[in-house]
Amino acid sequence: MNIYKTVEDMRNARAHMREGRCVGLVPTMGALHEGHLSLVRAARAKCDSVVVSVFVNPLQFGRNEDLAKYPRSFERDCNLLEHEKVDMVFAPSVEDMYPNDAVTYVTVEGMSERLCGKSRPGHFRGVTTVVAKLFHVVEPAAAFFGQKDAAQCAIIRRMVRDLNFPVEVVVGPIVREPDGLAMSSRNAYLNPQERKSAVVLYRALSEIKKRFDQGERSAARLVETGMQVLSHESGARLDYLEIVDPDNLRSVVVVEKIALAAVAALVGNTRLIDNVLLSPE
Repeated sequence: MNIYKTVEDMRNARAHMREGRCVGLVPTMGALHEGHLSLVRAARAKCDSVVVSVFVNPLQFGRNEDLAKYPRSFERDCNLLEHEKVDMVFAPSVEDMYPNDAVTYVTVEGMSERLCGKSRPGHFRGVTTVVAKLFHVVEPAAAFFGQKDAAQCAIIRRMVRDLNFPVEVVVGPIVREPDGLAMSSRNAYLNPQERKSAVVLYRALSEIKKRFDQGERSAARLVETGMQVLSHESGARLDYLEIVDPDNLRSVVVVEKIALAAVAALVGNTRLIDNVLLSPE
């Protein structure tokens, strides 16, 4: 496994790949867990070569967010990726990715202000900017993202469509702990009591899914079902619980086609997200 720490070195390595070789990219911020590794395996199954980027992207963190303390475990991450037979790791510095006088950003208007974008202004602009740069540097045929970040996936799909990137966006299923908590690098912040409280996100979504499967189609009543579950857990402070169209992230009134039930909450000082798809068929 080769590790490249500059844009120039990664580009040179990409240029020397055999022509016609299918490259899969798994973008990460490190602190890898089974969710990331499931995407690596999906990339390995679909592509000839796999590149994993490890880059804690400052552009997607707000002023008072956890950039400084975001978990970093590069050596451990590389050991995991080598075990998964990853071909290349791209781990650039902030200075290399964002020159001091950089003033160019990629923004998906409208969608970037929905769900997490409402409470984290500029977050999705940071995501789409760094993903666009990764696409330019690595030139993948396919890029692999997790369903846990459903809003991010929808926004990246729209960016790819609008800017004609020749990249297939592949979304892998959420990987959960045995009690249902969605795997996340930020779970490492949770103390034992917070860890117990965090499962309420999954419980709320499960109750929504249960009521939906029983025939409820009113988004408002489904949201109320989830809110009742959340109200019994004082350790979680709700940011949002919404049911939206998974393609454009607009709220729906009646679930007539596939919809996304999405939740975000603060557990202690840790912001967690989760979601479930509701399909009438």
